Amino acid sequence: MKQSITIQERLKDLRVERHLNLEELAAETGISKSALGSYENDDYKEINHGSLVTLAKFYGVSTDYLLCLTENRNHPNTALTELHLSDSMIDLLKSGRINNRLLCEIATHEKFAELMADTEIYVDGMAAMRFHDINNSLAAVRAMILEEHPEAAADRSLKILEAGQIAEEDFFCHITHKTWDTILHDVRKTHENDIESAPTVTPADELIKEVQKAMRSSGDKVQEFLEIFCKAFQLKYKRLSEEERTTLKKLFRKSPLIKHSGMNFRRKGWK
Repeated sequence: MKQSITIQERLKDLRVERHLNLEELAAETGISKSALGSYENDDYKEINHGSLVTLAKFYGVSTDYLLCLTENRNHPNTALTELHLSDSMIDLLKSGRINNRLLCEIATHEKFAELMADTEIYVDGMAAMRFHDINNSLAAVRAMILEEHPEAAADRSLKILEAGQIAEEDFFCHITHKTWDTILHDVRKTHENDIESAPTVTPADELIKEVQKAMRSSGDKVQEFLEIFCKAFQLKYKRLSEEERTTLKKLFRKSPLIKHSGMNFRRKGWK
């Protein structure tokens, strides 16, 4: 996840958020479709002042927000004192050492308040005495039984009493870990289609699927296999010369995987 987004990305996000295509946005704003498209393209065209103001009014945001000069859409002039941030936190946020956009998404997740509540309970030791009392009670009962029946140390019931003693750290690690898992999974899901996110399916996976499909087909497996190979390496098979095709087939014939695949490279037209 990138630390900041581009003007093109912001404009596209705002349009998609309104469920508008470029033609519809052009009709709403009076800005031409071609101009709007150029504002969102990677080959960015500078937005003229009139279009900038028109788009800002249409989306109900500031021009600074459109130009990615601020992340604040609704609170552009919030005083720093209202946020109750320490100097060290402000220094950290300004330093660029962490991804502030990611931090914002984590902190605004619906489960984050729950995570903070559990964290505060642990930090303040609010449940420490409860754990202490429970564990001491279980330990006392177990000690009484062992005093009368020392041979029962490995008894299932006594083992249950021992297992029932809960370490405060273990309990809160388990609770907070589940909440963290939910938050991080949701944030990752939100960004799974981002350009910078790793794909769930690699080119190698796609190649394997294509080869398996070709092997199951009833058509010319050799032809399909060669075309798949060229596609994987971004080569246009139909544009290869006859000499290049022949060389490619000769190389494949040397592979033991091809020899044992059942594909016939020696039939007429493939020599």
